Amino acid sequence: MEAYSAITRLIPTGSAAAPDSGVSPEFPPLAPRRDAVRLLALDAQGRALNWISWQDAACLYARGAVAWTLGDPCMTVHGGLCRATGTQSRMDLHPIIAGRSHVRASATDPTPALTNTALFARDHQLCLYCGRRAGRQVLTRDHVEPLSRGGLDIWENVVSACFQCNSRKGARTPQEASMPLLAVPFRPSWIEHLILSNRNILADQMAFLSTHLPRRDRG
Repeated sequence: MEAYSAITRLIPTGSAAAPDSGVSPEFPPLAPRRDAVRLLALDAQGRALNWISWQDAACLYARGAVAWTLGDPCMTVHGGLCRATGTQSRMDLHPIIAGRSHVRASATDPTPALTNTALFARDHQLCLYCGRRAGRQVLTRDHVEPLSRGGLDIWENVVSACFQCNSRKGARTPQEASMPLLAVPFRPSWIEHLILSNRNILADQMAFLSTHLPRRDRG
């Protein structure tokens, strides 16, 4: 199988294509770095699976394993030269790719792994007690119902809290500590997890994911 390695063009979805120079990679203004771009992989029935790198996507194209795509091409890669014609092969990658062999066994979305990175992203880098925006160095994982009192380490029982608020609350509930929560903790859907885990979502990808977001009351 031919190896595709050289990016020649990276285009934010929906924008006009920049002409190929044939000499060096061209990137339009404000385009994310090529290594930061992730393509959205779907199963054959259109359910979102995960983000994949452009290299993995190119392998799917090369193997003929792409069932269908959505959106305008967002990236062009060049491969090797044809011995017969001397022309260089090229491949246009789309922002959303459905694989022929990728079929999720169950229609139920998987539960996102509970990590501090995912938790802080869910809570928008805010302390849900004082409302202060803080970085990873300051935020902590607080258990609404303390672990020492039978609370579980699950999405519905954890919130982002700054170190000061976490220390002040201690092994008490928010009611006991007179520290009401600013929002109700919830378990993100798989679609919400995909949105939270990618800082460089392209327009076509966001449009697709937005139509699959669950409706919930966050108040």
